[in-house]
Amino acid sequence: MSVTAPQGFTAAGIAAGIKSSGQPDLALVVNQGPRLAAAGVFTSNRVKAAPVLWSEQVLKGGQVSAVVLNSGGANACTGPRGFQDTHATAERAAEALGHNAGEIAVASTGLIGELLPMDKLLPGVDTAVAALSEHGGEKAALAIKTTDTVHKTAVAQRDGWSVGGMAKGAGMLAPGLATMLVVLTTDADLDSIALDRALRAATRVTFDRVDSDGCMSTNDTVLLLASGASGTTPAEDEFTAAVREVCADLARQLIGDAEGASKDIRIEVVNAASEDEAVTVGRVIARNNLLKCAVHGEDPNWGRVLSAIGTTDAAFEPDRLNVAINGVWVCKNGSVGEDRTLVDMRYREVVITADLAAGDASAEIWTNDLTADYVHENSAYSS
Repeated sequence: MSVTAPQGFTAAGIAAGIKSSGQPDLALVVNQGPRLAAAGVFTSNRVKAAPVLWSEQVLKGGQVSAVVLNSGGANACTGPRGFQDTHATAERAAEALGHNAGEIAVASTGLIGELLPMDKLLPGVDTAVAALSEHGGEKAALAIKTTDTVHKTAVAQRDGWSVGGMAKGAGMLAPGLATMLVVLTTDADLDSIALDRALRAATRVTFDRVDSDGCMSTNDTVLLLASGASGTTPAEDEFTAAVREVCADLARQLIGDAEGASKDIRIEVVNAASEDEAVTVGRVIARNNLLKCAVHGEDPNWGRVLSAIGTTDAAFEPDRLNVAINGVWVCKNGSVGEDRTLVDMRYREVVITADLAAGDASAEIWTNDLTADYVHENSAYSS
């Protein structure tokens, strides 16, 4: 159920000593080919971590033979030294694997503004290489956790080929991409151009629509690697659907593990004038802290949904807006609808439907409630 589910991949996860806790903190995923095609999408934050800058350059060549990932340190805002450390990591992995450093991606997660302990990380790369296994996907997924309470993996099996993936993410979740490190693998035989189209189409409606707390990371990295080991070249739409399935599964797991959350909130915006406007409205609802607090208190306070919608420039008439919470239309035509006491909010998932009555476009955004535990965790956070 992870990156080693498709043929042609090995992985490892080890404790290199980067984390003071002694927990696993270094992962390695290796593409054994015969194809080394790859694509990637990264944070849109203008402040980018050193491994993001490095991996963006690597991806320009369209080939990735291995990915080194560490938790316990973001290597962000670390200046020239940080970039040199990323380069050294790729060089060390290349030497140990007999690969080209220019085809090795690097990803990091953890506290911003601190240099990585390279005296521990580099020997850890050697240890990870020695531990590579066709069954190492789960250990790799465990090694990239920071505040995650569980590791996150997914797979989509198709006739003769598959897509696997692992993800890290629990806080600082907002689009472009959401705080995450994600490695996706496939044994389908496709080139980097096809991978790029599929990955961007999938992330657009999955990872880019996870908006837990409105905070954008410096380190977001989603990589898709193809080994071609199955010898099968699926139709592009079929492949994109499989990648989207894995991304959606992982994105849902990210929300389910969001720091301190007690509710997973699915925001459906329907009958919008355009998909972009539906996303805009969904996003502003997802980021409304008053609403998120109300959901935590199991209070169907639909007025907070309308007030959020009203801050956007989306097309709508206030007296035609409708809102449902868990299927109860508590607001109709911008006014009082069904009895709000009919709304049952006892369960983990809460669905908020906003009907703009302005067109036929729709979009879905996932977020979570705002809890005291979230505040506590992020006031005390340190890798």
